[in-house]
Amino acid sequence: MHISPFDYYLPPELIAQQPARPRDASQMLVLHRATGRIEHRTFRDLPAFLQPDDVVVLNDTRVIRARLRGRRQPGGGRADVLLLSPRGKSLWEALVTPGRRIQPGRRIVFGDGELMAEVLARTPAGGRILRFSQGDGSPSGADDLSVALARLGEMPLPPYIHRAIADEDDYQTVYADVPGASAAPTAGLHFTPNILAAIRAKVHAVASVTLHVGLGSFRPIHTENVDDHQMHAERCLISQSAADLLTKALADGRRIVAVGTSTARALETAADHGAIRARDADTDLFIRPGHRFQAVHALLTNFHMPRSTLLLLVCAFADPEHVLRAYNEAVARKYRFFSFGDAMLVL
Repeated sequence: MHISPFDYYLPPELIAQQPARPRDASQMLVLHRATGRIEHRTFRDLPAFLQPDDVVVLNDTRVIRARLRGRRQPGGGRADVLLLSPRGKSLWEALVTPGRRIQPGRRIVFGDGELMAEVLARTPAGGRILRFSQGDGSPSGADDLSVALARLGEMPLPPYIHRAIADEDDYQTVYADVPGASAAPTAGLHFTPNILAAIRAKVHAVASVTLHVGLGSFRPIHTENVDDHQMHAERCLISQSAADLLTKALADGRRIVAVGTSTARALETAADHGAIRARDADTDLFIRPGHRFQAVHALLTNFHMPRSTLLLLVCAFADPEHVLRAYNEAVARKYRFFSFGDAMLVL
């Protein structure tokens, strides 16, 4: 399968630089995947498309202040770090810039020297394994690092957002709960407490899973052959209570509505012949056309980058021809794209 067909033209001015005000004022394109029919609505209309028997599933991951700006030692040159996932006591996998100058054995100092990181190894994905310590050389535990990130870290906004955000909560969902993501599950950014309450009042149940969005979700596809792309692993957690609820929903024939591609990946990772298994492990599931969905019947998502794993997931869920026609229509109607952009509901 070649990546070339999963491309489209996007004028740069359609890349949203800030969220809609209020959040639920976003536009929402509704794609009926059986027929390809398209409707143009607003996000506030979402409850009208839900059914009383539905189970709506959210990704409750919370974005951490994962970007750190430090200085290389020796030399003092800049070093930018994006934390991806913990890899053991005091250890984190991270992306570093400039990578060519930050090889194993180098040290990075943050702030006034109260936090340090030693580069231990390279990863197959081109990142680094860092071992954090406090300024006095003692190991940096999870609590110590959390305190340091709260003071020294920055919200890891995507590179296509060129404006600073006035409020860090703009890049969190209203139901964010479990810290660990390096990027927001953006389909959830449209929700307000009122919309969430209206959904809870209408549907059979609202469940939460956790997939800590990281490099696996936002890493571009650089290979022409889609099958040559290697997904980076991301942490996926599904509680036993959520697994039991979702398994019963499948057995009862209820529709499962996934809020976001990250939620869809979590559900499909845990799906096992009509059941959803509890899980606390990494997933590198790469969903592309040809995937047989076991646990997702409707998908709420945003508009994704050309040639991306996220766009391929949507094109696996619905006919790629229908999806790309919907994208082109969204461009023509000047929808807002990417993280702070408008929504798409695929039924």
